[in-house]
Amino acid sequence: MTTIYHNPACGTSRNTLAMIRNSGEEPIVIDYLQHPPSRETLAKLIQDAGLGVREAMRQKGTPYAELGLDNPALTDEQLLDAMLAHPILINRPFVVTSKGTRLCRPSEVVLEILPHPQQGAFTKEDGEAVIDAQGQRVASGK
Repeated sequence: MTTIYHNPACGTSRNTLAMIRNSGEEPIVIDYLQHPPSRETLAKLIQDAGLGVREAMRQKGTPYAELGLDNPALTDEQLLDAMLAHPILINRPFVVTSKGTRLCRPSEVVLEILPHPQQGAFTKEDGEAVIDAQGQRVASGK
């Protein structure tokens, strides 16, 4: 079963969720701002995604700077404390499938771990085509 730690206000998160659904799967959707993961779950998500704690933090549109979280002396434990106290600091979306865990930024990263292929064409909210009508990845112009 696929799980997405989702923020419905985030376009990247919405696009990721749509690609999961485009693979024919209805995932478990956790609105992590309303239902933050436990400390253990958050630490495991970060570790399983191959990230450091600081890499899993969102800076833009969060109290990151005001809380002084750019201080390199802060430990991973202190950073986790801040993320749990202010879930908006958790970067998104994290997706967990039988094939692995990823922080899906950009949203197409989810394609690496989806257990089922895309079922049809998919275009991101900004109009960028990602999947063609045959369910194949469109070559990125970036």
